[in-house]
Amino acid sequence: MLLPVFSAMVLAVATPVGSPTTSQIAPVYVDATEYRGGEGWDAFYDLERRLARDFDDVCGDTFCEGEYSNIQHLRYRCSVRVADGVMGECIWTFAGSNQEVDQASGKVVVDGRIWQCKSPIVPGTTLGEFYQALAGRDAIDAPLPRGGRSIYDGLTDCL
Repeated sequence: MLLPVFSAMVLAVATPVGSPTTSQIAPVYVDATEYRGGEGWDAFYDLERRLARDFDDVCGDTFCEGEYSNIQHLRYRCSVRVADGVMGECIWTFAGSNQEVDQASGKVVVDGRIWQCKSPIVPGTTLGEFYQALAGRDAIDAPLPRGGRSIYDGLTDCL
């Protein structure tokens, strides 16, 4: 029982009075779903859903041929600077695997892989510009704002 009391005393001594704790420091960047000047969860999840559908449409003829034929979309996330809505980066995470049966032992040998694909966001792009550029059909192929490449182009660099 002495250990929790001792730990609390050490923490109290180690934290100067009046200094902010990590939870009190305002974040510089937030998830796009949490950006107050954005359109919130619904808009971002709608975009993520459309991108996943677009990926499924192109996967079989492109990225999902060969060794990893079962690549699956996991999550798409973007960071946004709180002060002005300028985007930091967007990462699209995928997973895939290749399985083979070891004929001598009967064991299934799995070669699993995770990809973290960065979207080619042009510096200075705002979340509003990003949503506007990807609002139409085939968001995966839409040119990103400020003369940028498409999200699909970022995937070809990654997958």
